[in-house]
Amino acid sequence: MEENEQNAPLLKGWLGLTAIQAAVTRDLERALQEQHQLSLNECYVLLFLSEAPEKKLKLFQLQEMVGLSQSALSRLVNRLEEKNCRVVRRHSCVEDRRAIYASLTDEGEAKLEQVLKTFCQALDTAFSDSATEKALDRAVKQLKKP
Repeated sequence: MEENEQNAPLLKGWLGLTAIQAAVTRDLERALQEQHQLSLNECYVLLFLSEAPEKKLKLFQLQEMVGLSQSALSRLVNRLEEKNCRVVRRHSCVEDRRAIYASLTDEGEAKLEQVLKTFCQALDTAFSDSATEKALDRAVKQLKKP
């Protein structure tokens, strides 16, 4: 019983942090859908591709980075190939025909530039809120061992 009482602040801190993350994620999803018709995971794919060498990654790398199953990522890449002026292109690896790459197109780079403005505005709004700031401070303090 005593150990549970000692761990209560840690647990409360963790739950507080996850609640903040869930709220910010909802706000991001809403803003991205309303303004760009993209999901948060679709935006992550564009962002990860933009930061990769030659703006391309193997699908299994993207799968790990975004945290989706192989089939879910494949559907997501299909959507990005089809909608929004083909922001992503899929192609086979020259060295290993079994490997499939996704690469960011010029249209994808232009789309990402717009998306990042919305993304940063939504984050700024979320973390400028004094209630969120206080909840975040409280959660971090609870997570630190005395």
